[in-house]
Amino acid sequence: MLYLFFFGHWIASVFFQSFFQHRYAAHRMYTVTPRTERVLHLMTYLVQGASYLSPRGYAILHRQHHAFSDTERDPHSPLFFRDALRMMLHTKHRYDAYAYRREEPEPRFAGGYPEWKLLDETLGQSWVMRIGWGALYSVPYFVFATHWWQWALLPLQWVLGPIHGAIVNWCGHKYGYRNFQNGDGSRNTLVFDMVTMGELFQNNHHKYPMSPDFAARWFEIDPTWQVMRVLAKTGVIEIATPQRAVHPARATAAA
Repeated sequence: MLYLFFFGHWIASVFFQSFFQHRYAAHRMYTVTPRTERVLHLMTYLVQGASYLSPRGYAILHRQHHAFSDTERDPHSPLFFRDALRMMLHTKHRYDAYAYRREEPEPRFAGGYPEWKLLDETLGQSWVMRIGWGALYSVPYFVFATHWWQWALLPLQWVLGPIHGAIVNWCGHKYGYRNFQNGDGSRNTLVFDMVTMGELFQNNHHKYPMSPDFAARWFEIDPTWQVMRVLAKTGVIEIATPQRAVHPARATAAA
């Protein structure tokens, strides 16, 4: 039961990071009603809890990442750091500058992302709330842990967001294969990415940054896109960019 709790929290957290903060806040790959946007925003906060990232801070950094991919101005390129920890500490510094509004980005990187001061600043950036979330995560460990070493999973849940970011931005630009030559180090690390719900198709995403489906070849599967297809059919969201129109490689491979 404890492992199911950890795995479920991992998948839910990275799904909302990919679905709401990345594909909606940063890229606007789909549209929703104002009420649905509020619901998704709230769900993202409740799921991510202690490691919640404001859509504003996330979107600005991600747009910079696309503009400066694997150059010295990239906020999180593994080419300029000895290890993933140093890269993510630098990323946190840049994220804090925008999340706490200590700096303003270039106008081209600003705007178009959802903002909710109560969640993004009052609660999301509060250390009291983060500690409260961390304490809440400990409850299943008191109930279900049968060995002392299982408690080693708990600190990971406190920082799931940074862990997901480290995996995507480190592995997705160092390990794997390429479908496209994008002029950067982006790679596809997995062909079926349940680890980060499709985010490790970095090479495909950098080639077609507005495609809601991060998979580009017939054998690749993007789990978040599969969920989006269902939500689109049920009318919860409306896809803004036709998937096949931006992935000719998929159509060619399937022909």
